[in-house]
Amino acid sequence: MRTHVKICGIRRMQDAMLAAELGAAAVGFIFWPGSPRFIDPYRARAIAAALPPFVSPIGVFVDQPEDHVAGVAGLIRLAGVQLHGNEEAAQYVHAATRIIKSVPVGPGFDASAVGEIPRHVTVLLDAHDPVRRGGTGHAIDWTAAAVVAATRRTILSGGLNTANISRAIDVVKPYAVDVSSGVEISPGVKDPAKLREFFAVIHG
Repeated sequence: MRTHVKICGIRRMQDAMLAAELGAAAVGFIFWPGSPRFIDPYRARAIAAALPPFVSPIGVFVDQPEDHVAGVAGLIRLAGVQLHGNEEAAQYVHAATRIIKSVPVGPGFDASAVGEIPRHVTVLLDAHDPVRRGGTGHAIDWTAAAVVAATRRTILSGGLNTANISRAIDVVKPYAVDVSSGVEISPGVKDPAKLREFFAVIHG
């Protein structure tokens, strides 16, 4: 089965269009003001409106009120909402048709804890960082991630790049991978060469 790719931290139209051209299944917009990749919802709406129909716009939020999340989701017509804080996924069922819940993987990670997340919610495994909440460039324990991916639909994130993505997919066998800093020049500015190489490895 082909691994889906989400390019996260999109802030520029040209980056979104190149990701779509190369085969991205989704692009992520970060609506948490604490992120260096934050994007204004109206700017994101213009980019999302230009995406081909087969590329899903996903909104990333961190501990933000459900009504705010739902409002942004409606404004941009998000295909899904990614909750990247300490939220309970069940509280956001009306925010979008699809919910992704980030789960931090750090020392002492217990894969069985993921079982508490409703089955209809897609799990995203990322490096544990309570301050930056993602985009750290740090890889997670792929062996632990593989345990989760064997039981439910899982997106693998955390420190992925062209040098390790092939091995990561072989070990974890995720439904999808999520990359941000691994294909960037600086936060929110994607590197066309890195994007092309990343997808070449995926498709190869």
